[in-house]
Amino acid sequence: MTKRSPFRYFKTSPDIIRLAVMMYVRFPLSLRNVEDLLHERGIDICHETVRFWWHRFGPIFASEIRKRRVEGLRSSHWRWHPDEMFVKINGERHYLWRAVDHEGEVLESFVTKNRDKKAALKFLKKSLKRHGAADEFVTDRLRSYGAALGDLGIRERQQTGRWMNNRAENSHLPFRRRERAMLRFRCLRTLQMFAAVHAAVHASVSNHFNQERNLSSRPIFKANRAAALAEWRDLCAA
Repeated sequence: MTKRSPFRYFKTSPDIIRLAVMMYVRFPLSLRNVEDLLHERGIDICHETVRFWWHRFGPIFASEIRKRRVEGLRSSHWRWHPDEMFVKINGERHYLWRAVDHEGEVLESFVTKNRDKKAALKFLKKSLKRHGAADEFVTDRLRSYGAALGDLGIRERQQTGRWMNNRAENSHLPFRRRERAMLRFRCLRTLQMFAAVHAAVHASVSNHFNQERNLSSRPIFKANRAAALAEWRDLCAA
């Protein structure tokens, strides 16, 4: 059975929709910034159109990226770095839980109102169900992780220590930059959706659009970037 295209009722080219969503998620741009950049390229749309496309296609693109990563067995099972960060919604503190592998690729994002054993357990169960178990879990000294891993029967895999979780701390920086550009979030649902999409797009398969230039030569970097763009343009293609 042929899978229906998500673009079937849209008059706009799928390439333009992919470009608008990629610009909004990948770069710290507002909706009106994306509108102006597309206008310079001869594409006349409203910023509300960009908002609609992002809400409609962002989760679809992120889901396909995660599906390809899991099916291709590209998820790391060696070492995970679970960590949580504070995010304010209308002045109220919430917690964004994120699991990062040893290369800095974000595996899972989950938003909760509390930072306790119940929240940590729910987050770890979601990560394990999608990616399988890891050999090591490097965490900070928050007791909720130890209690949750104990309930899962893998407490002996936990590693804690000073500076050991810097991989997760550094992975928060791109999201923090994006949060400032969006002038924070206004509802929990939007935060959860954007965190999941941003994680998939910014650091997805083979660190999609997240190439570390200092670790490779210019030709290799250009080849990796071209491959990432080709993979993005192939999302949801007929």
